[in-house]
Amino acid sequence: MKKFIYIMMAAVLAFQGCNLLDFDETSGVYDRDDMYETYSYAQRMLTNIYSYMPQDLGTVSDAMRDCGSDDAEFGDPEGSVQGFNNGNWSAISTIDDSWELYNAIRCVSEFLESMEKVDFSKYYYDSKYEDQMEQVATFTYQARVLRAFYLFELARRYGDIPVPMKMLSIEEANSIEKTPFDQVVEFIVSECDECAAKLPETYIGMLDDEYGRVTKGFAMAVKSKTLLYAASKLHNPQMDAQKWKRAAQAALDIIDLGLYVLDSGEKVNTTASPENVLVRMNSESDSFELENFPVRFTEGQRTYMSGTYPTQNLVDAFQTINGYDVTLTAGGWECADPEFDPARPYDNRDPRFARTILANGMAFKGTEIETFVGGADYSATRSDLGTVTGYYLRKYINEATSFTPEAEAEYKHHWVIYRYAETLLTYAEAANEYFKNPATKDAELTMSAADALNQVRVNAGMPPVTASSYEEFVEAVRREWRVEFAFEDHRFWDVRRWCIGATTQTQVDGVSIVKTTGGFDYTRTSVEKRTWADKMNLYPIPQEELFCNPNLNPQNTGW
Repeated sequence: MKKFIYIMMAAVLAFQGCNLLDFDETSGVYDRDDMYETYSYAQRMLTNIYSYMPQDLGTVSDAMRDCGSDDAEFGDPEGSVQGFNNGNWSAISTIDDSWELYNAIRCVSEFLESMEKVDFSKYYYDSKYEDQMEQVATFTYQARVLRAFYLFELARRYGDIPVPMKMLSIEEANSIEKTPFDQVVEFIVSECDECAAKLPETYIGMLDDEYGRVTKGFAMAVKSKTLLYAASKLHNPQMDAQKWKRAAQAALDIIDLGLYVLDSGEKVNTTASPENVLVRMNSESDSFELENFPVRFTEGQRTYMSGTYPTQNLVDAFQTINGYDVTLTAGGWECADPEFDPARPYDNRDPRFARTILANGMAFKGTEIETFVGGADYSATRSDLGTVTGYYLRKYINEATSFTPEAEAEYKHHWVIYRYAETLLTYAEAANEYFKNPATKDAELTMSAADALNQVRVNAGMPPVTASSYEEFVEAVRREWRVEFAFEDHRFWDVRRWCIGATTQTQVDGVSIVKTTGGFDYTRTSVEKRTWADKMNLYPIPQEELFCNPNLNPQNTGW
């Protein structure tokens, strides 16, 4: 039987002083030698490092980070995520302050240093010794890949960042200098290359049959993702083609492994998908549904404004099943598909639409969603605790969750860290940028950008793209990133690495639906005008960190 690695946030003890790296990995009960006394103890210390793995099931004041993009609006107008949208965001008033990931990196340093001293030979005659040592041989490589991943998470937020390679004293932590972004990238790449060669493809069949651990595939995925960001306009303003080639090759290396295949079904909330490369395992909960269910299904338990509500902006990104664009304009629905019915605009759309969004007339818990004015799921104001855009979230929602007294039910919500479709879209984007033609391939990059993209589309039940030019394909691949990975924590970052915030992040819209004798009238409505400045492509370094460590200057541009 598989042993799932459920990640629980570790209790930590902080030293007095600044936040950077101020962390004590021990429990206060055991000293460091005790924490590595046995195989199981060492394994627990490694699992603690996993506890810092990010997820976005409402991690920003109960909002998903996509509420800081044009894909969604958060129900609470005062939620901290709104700072991404209204300009009330600064080095003093931070949002999604991820500088604390340095606690995880300190954990890695402590783990690596401690494991060098551990001697398990006294357990030689234990019947499980050989199997345990097979696992132990992977421990340090798992930890190093996690460190590389956490450095990536920091670098995509802050750009140039410190890269500590050992346990630091308070004095050292408060004087460490930043490493330029490109050098951070090279370190991540080198770590992933070295560790990938030492890590297994799977832990199934090994001791404990563990699922949710870092594998060879994930090490390669971290490299691929890092090189994609390094090649993107934010960090590659001259659009150096060689950076794009390097990103494409890293993705192709994963493809050539042959370990993963696309899954035409649901990927979230499951560990069974052959597409998933790494999943964060979570315990049972109903909090995500409480915050995001249409309010009539919460049995009155939701008493506060919450919810991640998809925008019309996102809805417009989903084509018809025949591959035609659909847009709700001031004059109504526009679509060139001869089979499109403006009276039933959500029918016959990209199949991913129904897995992502709940719209008026769609089935949910044995009934139809009613977001028309006066409908059972309509919300006239935010204080009604319902949708503010005319749409509800579907992805990651477990419909079987129940708040009915005496019949309550909650479920696990696993967070997909990386899945194979990302590899294919990375290759599609990078190959198109390198060749400047979606149909081109050569002896090194043996797949065309169009072929990679169309694998994802065909798997989703969509026709292949027919974009023939570089420019058309850029738009096609960006749309594919958006719809394939909606609410999987991509759009917020993609907008930034592409440097398109000025054209996409200033206005989010919803829909007003009025029931008539003949059906429904649909009107595009303004939900929120937003503030954007290009400085927002990177986070500000928290001011308290700059006070503690002047070597972290200069602050990111514009902040």
